[in-house]
Amino acid sequence: MAKTDEELKQEAVTEEKVEAKEEKEDVLEETAECEEEKTSLEEEGAEEPQEDELTQLEQALQEKEEQVLRLSAEIANIQRRHKTEVQNAAKYRSQSLATQMLSSIDNLERALAIEADDEASENMKRGIQMVLESMQHAFKEEGIEEINPKGEIFDPNFHQSVSSVPLEEGQEANTVVEVYQKGYVLKDRVLRPAMVVVAQ
Repeated sequence: MAKTDEELKQEAVTEEKVEAKEEKEDVLEETAECEEEKTSLEEEGAEEPQEDELTQLEQALQEKEEQVLRLSAEIANIQRRHKTEVQNAAKYRSQSLATQMLSSIDNLERALAIEADDEASENMKRGIQMVLESMQHAFKEEGIEEINPKGEIFDPNFHQSVSSVPLEEGQEANTVVEVYQKGYVLKDRVLRPAMVVVAQ
């Protein structure tokens, strides 16, 4: 079975964490070796010619300690990024399916707008209404809400202007006067902006 994007992302993050930890372990091992060498020289009461070697070892030790700090910070960043990705995956898990379902909701609403001229048509409309309400309820449960901004001030973050009309008396500039197509938002993420007509 093909792996999902989320599973591939999870594997990549895990590999990144393992590599960073292995690199940190190597550096810690080298640091320990430097410390042992330094201690050994100090215990031997090193002569003047070994002073340079001791200084070099101290510098190498300092570099390794700095490297350990950098790797520790890198591991912490990887863990933080992974946690954020997991939280976002849970928060927006229904985004892909919801986006695909929007056109179905649009079609159901268009079907309900057609006049019923006999009992059979009325019954069909009632069935369509039930299906639509069921889908709308499912959307609400997932945190998906309609953007239906008629009478509101135009907001480019949530609305897309498809045309404009002259201002009428008493209207405020940039007021949405008609909604061609409702928009939808999942929590704080816009799935589709509302297509609107703006008075200017």
